[in-house]
Amino acid sequence: MRALRPRRGERVREVGAGIGIHALPVASSLLPGGTLDVRDLQQAMLDDLGRWAARQGLANILPRQGDAQSLPYPDRTFDAAYLVAVLGEIPDPQAALRELHRVLKSDGRLVVSEILLDPDFICLGALRQKAHDAGFVFSGAEGPRFAYSAVFQLAVPA
Repeated sequence: MRALRPRRGERVREVGAGIGIHALPVASSLLPGGTLDVRDLQQAMLDDLGRWAARQGLANILPRQGDAQSLPYPDRTFDAAYLVAVLGEIPDPQAALRELHRVLKSDGRLVVSEILLDPDFICLGALRQKAHDAGFVFSGAEGPRFAYSAVFQLAVPA
């Protein structure tokens, strides 16, 4: 939350939402008027997330099954996007980062969080290179190198 800085009224994208451990507090912080679009490969996870959201009275979470390599949204749709311990699981992480770049607004931000305990952990240096290759500029990171959240902005065309 500290790295993402969600704000009321924003439209935010989460990739790999699972059962909503991160989605629920983010969606709550977007109220009133904001929405959280979540994507996961597993419909069962999205169904669980829907039940948890309903119990908390959150109707601003929009779940959609699918992967992150091809997002069904117009260019410049989202104010922010985030992934928590997910990027290393995506078969083509570069395609996912390029898609996130495409759907983020020009002043949008991307937060990628990683934890060393994850078998698909991506070290900060490798992540910075992948993000750079997809058109992002590194803005900073929070946390230690073994459990960090890296923040990126869209590169400004020269």
